[in-house]
Amino acid sequence: MAGADDQNPAAHGFGHGAIVERRDVLDGRPWLSYPVRVVIDSPRLVALYLSRGTQLRFGRGTFRWGAHPWQQISDCWQGAGVLQLHQPGLAHSVWVWKDRDTGAFQKWYINLEAPLRRNATGFSTLDHEIDLIVPSGTTSCRWKDLDTFEQRVRRGHFSPAEAVAIRVEAASVAQSVATGTQWWESSWSSWEAPHDWGPLSLQTPETEGL
Repeated sequence: MAGADDQNPAAHGFGHGAIVERRDVLDGRPWLSYPVRVVIDSPRLVALYLSRGTQLRFGRGTFRWGAHPWQQISDCWQGAGVLQLHQPGLAHSVWVWKDRDTGAFQKWYINLEAPLRRNATGFSTLDHEIDLIVPSGTTSCRWKDLDTFEQRVRRGHFSPAEAVAIRVEAASVAQSVATGTQWWESSWSSWEAPHDWGPLSLQTPETEGL
């Protein structure tokens, strides 16, 4: 008799090329969600690919942080396709950022966020506002959106303990980049998505919760 795990692909990891949903969950509801393709799903690395032109879905109703900031830009991902690297348990992801026109590697974009949580249809997290940018060929980080993060802290969007943990996480990543001890492989900068990995649309109704 098949067990529950046999009916749930997430229990054993998603296969290469599987289409799953990546969500930012706020107030127990999806604040932002979009489909991505799985490049790798292993205990040590989860790599997801967001194709250019992919549909973005913004949460309905009122959120304590207000509308998602991307909602003012577009309902589709406008940049080049981006590879998102996650080491399970870490409170950040690393996005491989390329030029939209030429496809040339531009920078590592380090997104501070809640550790990735697995569910039956994909993964959930929550953006922590601070970003670190590491231009190609350098070992120094430029901090981004720190003022906005501090505003959120003053408004109570993060507790004092959460704020300290986020700052420590960001500083730790910046130090690892400066010393060349970052966890991700530099070879990911030259990774290319298969030609048929085009834009995706969300086919299922908005999923509540995690």
